[in-house]
Amino acid sequence: MINKQISKWLNQQRKKQFLIINKIDLSKLQKWVFNQKEIYHESKRFFKIVGIKINSNFYKKKIWYQPIIVQNEIGILGVIKNIRTNKYLLQAKVEPGNVNKIQISPTVQATKSNYSRIHGGKNIPYLEYFKKRNKNFSLQTEQAFRYFNKKNSNIVSYVSKKIDIDKKFRWFSKIEINNLLKEKNLINMDTLSVFSSFINKKKIDFALNKKKDILKWKNSLNKKFFLKNNIISLNSIKDWKFTKKKIYHRSHDYFSIIGIKVKTNEREITGWHQPIIQGSKMAFAGYLIKKFNNTNHYLCRYILKPGSKESTYTCSVNTSKFKNYKKNKDLTDFQKKLISNYFVNSKIETLYDNILSDEGGRFYHSQIRYMACKLNKKEIIKLPENYIWLSHNQVVDFIKEQKIDIEARLLFGILNLKETI
Repeated sequence: MINKQISKWLNQQRKKQFLIINKIDLSKLQKWVFNQKEIYHESKRFFKIVGIKINSNFYKKKIWYQPIIVQNEIGILGVIKNIRTNKYLLQAKVEPGNVNKIQISPTVQATKSNYSRIHGGKNIPYLEYFKKRNKNFSLQTEQAFRYFNKKNSNIVSYVSKKIDIDKKFRWFSKIEINNLLKEKNLINMDTLSVFSSFINKKKIDFALNKKKDILKWKNSLNKKFFLKNNIISLNSIKDWKFTKKKIYHRSHDYFSIIGIKVKTNEREITGWHQPIIQGSKMAFAGYLIKKFNNTNHYLCRYILKPGSKESTYTCSVNTSKFKNYKKNKDLTDFQKKLISNYFVNSKIETLYDNILSDEGGRFYHSQIRYMACKLNKKEIIKLPENYIWLSHNQVVDFIKEQKIDIEARLLFGILNLKETI
């Protein structure tokens, strides 16, 4: 439930900040080079879109092709925390891909090209709090099906003195943020990214599996499975239609690359063109949680992704196509069984169920249904070889080691927001 003060502030910002988006042909994007090989900004900064060929024995489909974003720079996702009031400075920010225009974003959310002002725009407020060395620093990966080896700096910067704030910024308590997480598409993905990077450990945590056994299990899967990728020209990606207007899969599944023209009044610049990824279906990320030894454990899955240099752990089920999941050829029978038995026709306790957005700077109207359900003690699931139960503290450790993928990390952060620093 949004309290009256926050609701009033949000409504004021919705009136004050305008955002006009027009879809345009990729070939008509101003200041972008569009050719058979790739799409890139004339400054050779920001990001580019290329093709990729994947060869793997981990998936049903052994070879596939797709477009992918290459962004060889590390951005800043930063939140200021006042250690006297225990409140966090967040902002109401418009992003071109947001389904609802404004979402609540970190204090600073900026690529290196943005904060270096390659676009010639205004300075980014509060940037100075995050450019110096900070003990609360965590380098984390982004969506590895859509980004190629992309990482961002997640930072929490402590202050104790009062600082001047712009009207589009506001101090939030943990309780307020937790309540806002119950609202659809309101808390920005990058805000969650920061909080999920700094979840505290539990004082009592009796893990079902020892860490050395988990690593042994993972190493055995690393020896069994492989994923190789090669950057190729956009016009060479098979099963995709490459046109001057957009790039899309012949089945109209997965995602497409479109062009947009943006006009706004509260960003570093007031207008620009860019390519952006448009999702085709509602995505899904789900955790099953069960208590072993009086400790919450998360059912995690070993996974290889085309945009990741190494294997990671992900949540129990994760798919870009949730609707008609029974016909989804990319899901295993076990994943379909989990969805049917626990997430769709669930008679067990649901801890969280809400729709939140992917980051609106690169993804257009892309939404994920996040869900977590708690199994009772009598419920027993026979696990395939690539599944394992990880305790709360083990997930925290693996997040620090960049071993948990972004969807699993965000959902873990949602469930444990009260435990963030």
